Formats: sequence, structure tokens, C-alpha cells
Amino acid sequence: MSEKKSAEKAIPKQPEASPEPLLKVEGLVKHFPIKKGLLGRATSAVKAVDGLSFDVRPGETLGVVGESGCGKSTMGRLITRLLEPTGGKVEFEGQDITHMSAGKIRPLRRDVQMIFQDPYGSLNPRHTIGGIVSTPFRLQGVTPEGGVKKEVQRLMELVGLNPEHYNRYPHEFSGGQRQRIGIARALALNPKLVVADEPVSALDVSIQAQVVNLLDDLQQELGLTYVIIAHDLSVIRHVSDRIAVMYLGKIVELADRKSLYAAPMHPYTKALMSAVPVPDPKRRGMKSDRILLKGDVPSPISPPSGCRFHTRCWKATEICKTQEPPLLELKPGQQVACHHPENAPDQAPGQSVPAQARESIEVATPVEATTADESAEAGAEAGAEAAEAVETPDAAKAAVEPEASDASETSNVPKASAASKKPDAVAASAGEDGPDDTVQESTDK
Repeated sequence: MSEKKSAEKAIPKQPEASPEPLLKVEGLVKHFPIKKGLLGRATSAVKAVDGLSFDVRPGETLGVVGESGCGKSTMGRLITRLLEPTGGKVEFEGQDITHMSAGKIRPLRRDVQMIFQDPYGSLNPRHTIGGIVSTPFRLQGVTPEGGVKKEVQRLMELVGLNPEHYNRYPHEFSGGQRQRIGIARALALNPKLVVADEPVSALDVSIQAQVVNLLDDLQQELGLTYVIIAHDLSVIRHVSDRIAVMYLGKIVELADRKSLYAAPMHPYTKALMSAVPVPDPKRRGMKSDRILLKGDVPSPISPPSGCRFHTRCWKATEICKTQEPPLLELKPGQQVACHHPENAPDQAPGQSVPAQARESIEVATPVEATTADESAEAGAEAGAEAAEAVETPDAAKAAVEPEASDASETSNVPKASAASKKPDAVAASAGEDGPDDTVQESTDK
């Protein structure tokens, strides 16, 4: 019984699923108009975010992955209300904040903070680190216990910075240290929701683990809720409870971490997962299952009709070109927007895959490993042939006394190679006329 109780205490308690989500997004849209002419009329628009719907429960971490330009950072700025949405609805703790004015949303800034991607552009170069981290206290009119300076130094030490650097400027720090300053500023007022846009992309690999562990510890201590945007699938897998995969302004798959990595259902998710390297020496020289997508990502100004991934999908049919697939829950806790999902019966069966779709990908083969194995085998065969040549007297004689006609072929062979042979082999190769002068001199030496 005592062992069972200790085991139960060792397992961290997971946050219970709340019926009311902390953040709820429905049909979120953001279009950036493209203006031309003298009058500046909008002729078209960049559809950065085009209809996102998801929710974030209290105490969980939602990871967002996708290619560059798919709208991840724009989505993060929309849910923190740093950008005005074109359409849709954003609710925080049941309150609609979609088009809330700046005066009304100021108190909400205590509960919603953001860690920016660029550690160089997000810090004012004219302010000291102490002034930057203490800005949230000044703007919100909050006086922490023990004073602002003491609290700022505590936050600096919490994120791995030296508290004595309170009066230094941002240009005196490296990129990784600046990112830590941004994290300290975001955590100053103990927010409920933190949107982290590439929080560890500017850090070294060893420092990434420290910052990720720091975010996990702060989540358990302060009850934080995270929306983490990243490119590194291994980081997302480590920190996230659920993962949303975005492609060209839309969510194509939303599932919990275990289901997504065990059996991805969207073809784009499968292609992303195949790019993750497997550190297994036994797989050296084996065929890889990595899927290489051909072509570029379509322009968000004029995205393809129907499914936006059909131009690069190997399972695309005619219905994918004309009809946009809805985001449906095909498995418990796993939502997919695809007409022909992986690891599941097709939603739209009975259509033939065109030849262009089959040629849209290729399976990569580790050429370097195969070449290394072949070169090692060739080296072993060459060594065996050389050993046989030394043991055969006729072959040794041919190597020591080449004919005049073969001089051009053996000109690249160094003379020291004959001297390195055994004495009996050299004597056998001499014949009746006696050993060669060069061989004799090298043997005497």
C-alpha cells in the first residue's frame, strides 16, 4: 500500500477538463488588403488566417505547427488582440473580446501576455532591462510586494539571468538572453494565458531544454495556460497536450499529442512527421519513409479552390479540387479536414487518383549511408586482391619488374610499395637475372 501511495504522489496531477474553455475561437479571419493606384483602393487581400475554430482549456498547452507563412504568428496576435480580426469571434473566459476597445481591453492585458518571436525587435534599445521588465507594473498600476526592483530581479533570476544586470541595455545581451528578458516581461503579472511565438528558436539546444523546463515548472506553479507556436516538432511534442497543424491559413488537423504522433490522419501531417529524424543506428542503410513534397506552397493571395493542400497531395481526387473538406472529428479527440484521411476509411471513396497526384511526392533514400557501405565493401575486396598478389610469385614479379609497354599504367605506383613486401617475395620475384637495382637499394636501406 505504501508503494502504491508513493507512486500516486510521484505522478503529477493533470488539470481536470473544464466545461468552459479559457479561450474559444470561432471562424477567425484576418485578411490584409493589397492597395494599388493613386486612390489606394484594395484590389485583393492576403488571406493570412481564413477561418480558424478551436478552444483552449485552463491549464493545458496547445501547440501550433506548420510551414512558414501559414498564419501561425498572425493567429497568435489575433487572440491576444494585438491585431484587429477581419471576421470571426474570440472569447476569453466567456467574454467576447473580438472588437473590444483599447480602454476596455487594458485590464485584460494582465491575464493575456505574449512572448514575441524576434528578441531584437521586441525590446526597446533605449531602455534598460529593469525598465523593460518593470513596464507591465507601471502600466497596470500594480506595486508588487517588496518593491518593483526586487520583483524584477527575482524574475530575472527565475529565467536564468543575472540580477546584477538590472541596469544594462539590450545590446549588451545575446539573442538567447534577450529572449529570456521577453519571457520575464510576459510573466511579470502572473497571466492566465501566455501565447509564445517561437520562444526557443533563438536559443542553443542546451538552453532550449532549460527554457522549456522553466515553462513547464511555471505552468505547474502558477497554473498557466500556453499556446506555443513553433517549427520544431520535437519541442512541440515535449511541451504540448494538444497539437494543431496549420496549412495556408487553416487548421487541417487538431488532436492530442499521443494520437497525432502515433497515427497522423492528414497527409500533410504525415509528411511533417516523416521529416523528424529517428536516432537509431540500426536504421543506417535502410530505406527511409520520408515524404518529400514537390512544389512550393501556393500564394495566400489566391489560394487553391477546394482543399488547399490538393496541389501537393498524393491522394488528391476531383472532389479535393472542387469541395473544401470540413474539420470533422473522425476519431475521439482527433479532428481532420481531409476527403481521404490516412489510417481511416475514406470519406469520399470511389474516385481514382490522377497521375499528377501520384508524382507529387517521392520517398527519400539515405544515399550517404548506402555509398559508405559500398565503399567499405570495395575497400575490403581491394585489400583481399592485394594480399593474393603478394602471395603469388608471378604477380609479385610483374609488380616489381613491369614491362616497358606497361610503364604508363604503373607510373602512378610508388616505388616504396615494392620495398614494403616480404624479403622472400622480393627474392622470388628476382628470377635468374637478379633483383632490380631499385628494389635492391631499398632492401639494403
